[in-house]
Amino acid sequence: MSDGRLREKALEYHSMGRPGKIEVRPTKPLKTQNDLSLAYTPGVAEVSLEVARNPKSAYKYTSKGNLVAVISNGTAVLGLGNIGALGSKPVMEGKGNLFKNFADIDVFDIEIDETDPDKLVEIIASLEPTFGAINLEDIKAPECFYIEEKLRERMKIPVFHDDQHGTAVISGAALLNAVEIAGKDLSKCKLVVSGAGAAGIACAKFFIKLGIKRENVIMVDSRGVIYKGRKEGMNPYKEYFASDTSARTLEEALEGADIFLGVSKANILTKEMVRKMADPPIIFAMANPDPEITYDAAKEANPNVIMGTGRSDYPNQINNVLAFPFLFRGALDTMATQINDEMMMAAAKALAQLAKEDVPESVLKAYGVENLKFGPEYILPKPFDPRALIYVAPAVAKAAIESGVAQIEGDFDIEEYKEKLIERLDKTKAVTRYIYNKAKSDPKRVVFTETTDANILRAVQDSVEEGIVKPIFIGARSFTKDDVAKRIKELGLRDSLLDEIEFIDPLYYEKTEQYADMLYEQRKRKGLTRREASYIMQHRPNYFAAMMIKNGEADSMIIGETYNYPTGVRPILSVLDKEEDSVVAGLYIMIIKNKIYVFADTTININPTSEELAVIAKESACFYEDLTDQKAVVAMLSFSNFGSNQQEEAVKVRRAVEIIKQKYPEITVDGEIQANVAVDRELINKFYPFSDLADKDVNVLVFPDLNSANIAYKLLYKMGDAYPIGPILVGLKQSAHVLEMGSTSSMIQDMIAIASFDAQRKGC
Repeated sequence: MSDGRLREKALEYHSMGRPGKIEVRPTKPLKTQNDLSLAYTPGVAEVSLEVARNPKSAYKYTSKGNLVAVISNGTAVLGLGNIGALGSKPVMEGKGNLFKNFADIDVFDIEIDETDPDKLVEIIASLEPTFGAINLEDIKAPECFYIEEKLRERMKIPVFHDDQHGTAVISGAALLNAVEIAGKDLSKCKLVVSGAGAAGIACAKFFIKLGIKRENVIMVDSRGVIYKGRKEGMNPYKEYFASDTSARTLEEALEGADIFLGVSKANILTKEMVRKMADPPIIFAMANPDPEITYDAAKEANPNVIMGTGRSDYPNQINNVLAFPFLFRGALDTMATQINDEMMMAAAKALAQLAKEDVPESVLKAYGVENLKFGPEYILPKPFDPRALIYVAPAVAKAAIESGVAQIEGDFDIEEYKEKLIERLDKTKAVTRYIYNKAKSDPKRVVFTETTDANILRAVQDSVEEGIVKPIFIGARSFTKDDVAKRIKELGLRDSLLDEIEFIDPLYYEKTEQYADMLYEQRKRKGLTRREASYIMQHRPNYFAAMMIKNGEADSMIIGETYNYPTGVRPILSVLDKEEDSVVAGLYIMIIKNKIYVFADTTININPTSEELAVIAKESACFYEDLTDQKAVVAMLSFSNFGSNQQEEAVKVRRAVEIIKQKYPEITVDGEIQANVAVDRELINKFYPFSDLADKDVNVLVFPDLNSANIAYKLLYKMGDAYPIGPILVGLKQSAHVLEMGSTSSMIQDMIAIASFDAQRKGC
């Protein structure tokens, strides 16, 4: 994108709708006089008195424990230099967005028009009652060192200069992995640092804490090497790194160096300099926006180079967003008084470890790649890897507790904390975790036929690790485990996954012909010959899988990721048995505002009769109650409310309600009712107090036809912030499910949990 086009798009982005990038939202209701009396006078006085009596209670009763101040005076902004406090505001708002999106931390950005370090210290220190932590940003060196030191001495909450320490943590994580891949001994590595500002000095100090020896560090600034006895351009912070060396230029310093760390300016590292470094060279060229040397140029100089930059279009982006949100999250959640070396070290090691783990599909999709695996081109997790929060924040919290800076009282369960973090960023996880725990209580044998599909394999691996499934893979024709093994390797999944899967080839399975006999008996009056039945069992794995389920050789099956729904469901309906007097229907679990709803029928019955609607309602209610252990409250939906319209479609639903109340009196149900009324208790109570749904929260919604059900759940999913799990087949004696074509690995994993649970409820 050209500079002119970038400017135009950036200005448009910041000005559209509400100007800027942030707003303040209340977290408590303020709709009634009672709400007002609690939120403000007179009720708030009681809270103020409690906080005055016990200052720590501010973390319980106010936003202090989740509120960070992002503070700048605009003297060193994003490579733009001293553009002033007001000029820094768009950047600080952006920083606030990162805190919120990556770690659910609220931020007030505060731009202070003050360059005197002592006055700035006074202003910031006075803000301590408001915030749980302070993030200093874009304050020039060397004043930034002094300001942070003084604030840390005075304040009892974390004060963290991200330009220094965030950069140090993320580059430190990259260093640990790069050195491991290069086969180097960190204690023997020679490090050259280009740039003696806040980031360069902090990174060098942190690298020394990680294991590099002080005497093996050479620092270079705009005047050349910082050596013992140099007078020009020195300060106490640079003096610490003055080397006893004859080198005076960057090129001389790099002779035989193992590591180059650049936080300076573009294009100062040449190919010739790279060739003088020890093989394989480790280069972190982090100048913003253009690195000290481009990735392509470094590779041309030495193909073995392990390279990291600040850019997203090169491998190994060294981005502070992988560090600071999670450091603050762990610090806030332990009420830490500071972010110390132990916490930063824990963060770096956690990030380094995360890069060695299998990468989830969501991350691969975000970056448009099929595979990422630990190695020279992948030494750090990607910035949008959602697991960073779960890896780093608990490590930081644990380090805060063990180093004595945490103020929380009582036991701190790290595993429980991880669960809360997952739920914090993804509210649906609190609900889906409940479903997973159901599946985990008795994991079932689930059959898969799309055995080399990337999303299936990722979902199976994650499900095995969760302990919710015992996978069985069915192949066709000349199927071997080698096909799957090759695919597992291509995708960068665990080699050991192969040992956790049971493989069956229908051509050699001892019961294949027995299955063919059974299929022939079922379908011979529908035109199927015995020879055709044998061919189907040998060469159509979906039919074979369904027959395994029917015969109890497996407990459930999941198919359909790579083909359309009618094709996927046909073998199931042809082979498996319906429950007596039942109707096969498709349900969706819809998680909306942390509540579970069941929508039916979303996939099977195009225009069900009243009798069929009644059975679908019964099946849906039973499924909901088995899943949640709560009473189902069923609304039979229509465009009409309780007889307000006499059209055939409304009458059909009304008749279905009569049938349900007669045949299944144990079910709480009513209708016909419009969807907006069904889900609004106040509307029902006001206009239809006679209804069996009055004073109740509806949780099962039965639609009058496939059109309305399918459209409703898809619109809610795409536009209404609802999370769907499904489709789920009910009405069968056995458990079997057909995915929507193109389901993501996380959706498939949800369905694997449902398959195990569904097999449990059917006694498989």
